[in-house]
Amino acid sequence: MMKIDQKFPFPTDVETAIALQQKLRHQVITEDQFGTIKCVAGIDVGYSDSDKITQAAVAVLSFPQLELLEQSIVKRSTSFSYVPGLLSFREIPAILDALEKLNITPELLLCDGQGLIHPRRFGIACHLGILVNIPSIGVAKSHYIGKHDSVGLEKGNWQPIIDEEEVIGAVVRTRAGVKPIYVSTGHRISLTTAINYVLKCTTKYRLPETTRWADKLASN
Repeated sequence: MMKIDQKFPFPTDVETAIALQQKLRHQVITEDQFGTIKCVAGIDVGYSDSDKITQAAVAVLSFPQLELLEQSIVKRSTSFSYVPGLLSFREIPAILDALEKLNITPELLLCDGQGLIHPRRFGIACHLGILVNIPSIGVAKSHYIGKHDSVGLEKGNWQPIIDEEEVIGAVVRTRAGVKPIYVSTGHRISLTTAINYVLKCTTKYRLPETTRWADKLASN
């Protein structure tokens, strides 16, 4: 079983949560710090019962084959209100429960959400990566903050996303002629490497297989 020390502070008020982000953001590593990747995990979260229940899903896939090896789904009461920029405090408690049920420890996490593409440079991919000390990538479906030039229409084309003169992520075309996605470093991985892994995890669809599997599980 994947062992996780869950003795982490999870504040329930906005001011304390923002202060914790400001503190932890300095622990984010934006360089590659990992070895051979043999399995990757997609992580997504859904809600039910008028958002009172949080359902976290983790799908572990072999890499580069992208075959499903294991899955984990956990439900628990939602303990943090929806506040833009503080999604991790709402979702990570359930994600940690789901990760702890795994028999396979993934070597790379692809989170349905942001990493450094965040006002305080501490999206859910950064927060989760630091807590479990596993390389992580933010893979988001929509634009959040920052500006970028137009991205080419072919798969693999990308443009940096810039906010306050800082490159915080990239808009990436994962399928020709289809809306791009937004990729950013979470923890222990560089942006260029993150983009490469996201593209390698993407087959014939817009979203990487990790996200597609996790989204399907979280929505059930």
